Amino acid sequence: MVECVRFAPEHLEGVLRLCIAEEWPSFPADPERALRILTAPGVTTVVAVEDGNVLGFAELFSDGELQAYLATMAVDAARRGAGIGRALVRAALGLAGAERVDLLSEDHAVDFYRTFPMFEKPGFRLYPFHRSPDEQF
Repeated sequence: MVECVRFAPEHLEGVLRLCIAEEWPSFPADPERALRILTAPGVTTVVAVEDGNVLGFAELFSDGELQAYLATMAVDAARRGAGIGRALVRAALGLAGAERVDLLSEDHAVDFYRTFPMFEKPGFRLYPFHRSPDEQF
């Protein structure tokens, strides 16, 4: 049975495995930093586990009252479509205490997020450290 629980340090290896599978290098590049991020104040991280195996995770930033931002979410590719992603979003939002969630999505996940009650709005992710020398931030 799949359970969504608050992230604990013993889940880090499973989270890193999911990030590697998604080709997301930031967390695997520095596991100690990843642990600090996933447990930082204002961050709610939940994992979906079954028999001790991490099947998915969600990292949510929140003010604890109104606003939340879903920063990262991944579900094992072999287990997608079974409700794990939806359970992760609900669990993270419930623990964070916010009323709404904003997010950016990879193209392949857009249809999943459209299954939630939502409004679509344009969004941007700014990368001030990934610029040419002649660009200003």
